[in-house]
Amino acid sequence: MTGSKGAEKARKAIIDDVVKKVSSGEVPLNKVDEYVDPQGAAEVRRLALERILGVEIRHAKSPFIDYSAIVGKNAENVFGSVSIPMGAAGPLEVNGKHAKGKFYVPMATTEGALIASVNRGAKAITSSGGATVRVIGNMMTRGPVFRLESISDVEDFLDWIEKNKEEILRIAGGTTNNGTPKGIMPFVLGNNVWLRFGYDTGDAMGMNMVTIATETACSHIEEKFARARLIAISGNLCSDKKESFVNSLFGRGKTVIAEAIIPGNVLSEIFNGANAMEINDLNLRKNWLGSARAGSSKYNAHFANSIAAMFIATGQDPAQVVESSSGYTWTEVRGNGLYISVTLTSLEVGTIGGGTGLPVQREALSMLGAYGSGEPKGSNSLKLAEIMAAAVLSGELNLLAALSNRELGKAHKRLGRNTKA
Repeated sequence: MTGSKGAEKARKAIIDDVVKKVSSGEVPLNKVDEYVDPQGAAEVRRLALERILGVEIRHAKSPFIDYSAIVGKNAENVFGSVSIPMGAAGPLEVNGKHAKGKFYVPMATTEGALIASVNRGAKAITSSGGATVRVIGNMMTRGPVFRLESISDVEDFLDWIEKNKEEILRIAGGTTNNGTPKGIMPFVLGNNVWLRFGYDTGDAMGMNMVTIATETACSHIEEKFARARLIAISGNLCSDKKESFVNSLFGRGKTVIAEAIIPGNVLSEIFNGANAMEINDLNLRKNWLGSARAGSSKYNAHFANSIAAMFIATGQDPAQVVESSSGYTWTEVRGNGLYISVTLTSLEVGTIGGGTGLPVQREALSMLGAYGSGEPKGSNSLKLAEIMAAAVLSGELNLLAALSNRELGKAHKRLGRNTKA
């Protein structure tokens, strides 16, 4: 018994020492395994992040969920919970309008090498002064479809909608204290009319909010324009949980751009001799020419990887990774350095509602200083969007650099496999 207590005391002393080194910056997060066993490494990172960020990360070490808190809210027929490994990439410097400073980005994944990829990209971006990020669009949508008898009726209907738009939006807005209707965009095919309603949903992702608001508006439309019949509150022009050009063209959720300029010496040092010309050439041939030849609407290397991991960690709707990972990676050679940007056309995120209130997800958002309602309203969801875009940029930069150096297979062999194939 005495020996057991002594061993536990010695182990605790080692962990405490490594926590201090990580907190001071002496030991980076990805080097902790060199000092302690895997179980202890997870404990060290958790304790160090608590100290660095000033937040409590208590539930993340356990898959326990208070099931009484999710009834009628998050899941049905519940018999348990699933645990997915969660790690942190960073520090990542973000120069946004809402996210300012260095962040440790929580990511939940079962793909080895993913967090390491974002982590290395974040190191290069932070060493280069950080990622500049801007949200240029903010609108959650719902697109009901109406049937009319003829195109003459369609013409009259469109004219009526335009003349009564303000009243329709006022009625829709009366259903919520957190959402603000922004407009109606009509689309026509034959005798079918879609009305794509757009809303500012504050800090909520807002799908339930906009559905209820749009249903109320549609009831008013049917009452006042009897020739129009609502077929479905969602007519697929929203476009929710499906890849679509309408989201790429007009946006859904947050439209976000993140950029950075990586000097040649940083590229060479962090990415093992990589250079701007080769990365730029690879981006054009892979992300642009390759995507075009494949008939893809996603001109990027792996947005979905980072988006999915951050969505799971922060309580977003995982199904919306489909449209939230749409976007474009652009590069240019600047001297001996590399300009790189990512444009996410339809990033659908929130910091209240949905799965954001679950214990682990709440802690993950708290790590970013983005949990709950922001002040002013909507600022936390915008902050989260900026951080996510910067993390996506990190992942794109690293993967392009790794591909240019033919390191992808080596990284996955080292970090994504523990047995021989």
